[in-house]
Amino acid sequence: MNRSRIADLSLLIVAMMWGCTFLIVQHAVKVLPPLAFNGIRFIGAAILLALIITVFYRGQWRAINRRMLLHSCLLGLFLFLGYAFQTVGLLYTTTSNTGFITGLSVVLVPFLALILLKHPISRFTWLSALLAAGGLYLLTFAGSTLVFNKGDFLVFLCAIAFALHIAYTGIFAPQYAALPLAALQMAVVGVLSCIGSLLFEDLGPIAQTMDRLVQPEVLWALLVSIGPTSAFAFWIQTVCQKYTSPSRVAVIFAMEPVFAALTGLWFGGEKLGIMASIGCLCIFTGMILAELKSAPRTVQ
Repeated sequence: MNRSRIADLSLLIVAMMWGCTFLIVQHAVKVLPPLAFNGIRFIGAAILLALIITVFYRGQWRAINRRMLLHSCLLGLFLFLGYAFQTVGLLYTTTSNTGFITGLSVVLVPFLALILLKHPISRFTWLSALLAAGGLYLLTFAGSTLVFNKGDFLVFLCAIAFALHIAYTGIFAPQYAALPLAALQMAVVGVLSCIGSLLFEDLGPIAQTMDRLVQPEVLWALLVSIGPTSAFAFWIQTVCQKYTSPSRVAVIFAMEPVFAALTGLWFGGEKLGIMASIGCLCIFTGMILAELKSAPRTVQ
């Protein structure tokens, strides 16, 4: 198995981790405000990666330079904007609209890859992206109608931010060591999230915030989020985007809501209708098509 296949399989595992922990995080942000949760989550992830570098890869600290700092800040900004626009948009729109519009990044990424990386948009890329987008619609709405409201524009900005993060990771990942690049952008997201929380969220007295932090659902969600779904997930993404294209990453990440739906089905008592099942199948087909027909020819 070549590096491209291993990279895609690793990214699929990342999508599975994100999707399978969605319910856990969803319960946590009902107790602790989302930006505050993300602030702690990403600062914790940055600290964890910094410890890994210090203990096992100390020499990589010397790889940090002004350009890496600048590019890490850019990646962190895109990631923060994605989470922030999504969070604010949820105040004005439905979770269904949010899930589908956020998933439209799968269609935006090929355009960005064409502009930024000069990656051609093949018919297989288009077909896999459109299959994933159509599957997201069926999975999200299950036959109901998409009705736009004022929050949808904010969520669309979220989709653009996530698409930019994937595309620019494709540019920067081959240039730098993955660990410090991932750690620095985690720190940027964490700091910006904390600032946003202080400005826009009502945290109440410090004692009340501390009480929220020690709630079992929050502690468990932070434990899962800081390690597997933040530090390790974005470390894996940074490494893997050296060996695969942004368009394929976007299609693979479209599997996240499929895993979320399956988790809700198995553990949350939710039901998966016929249309939603067809949507899952469309997304899976799009991912397989991207894997079989869109492999980069230059990677061995």
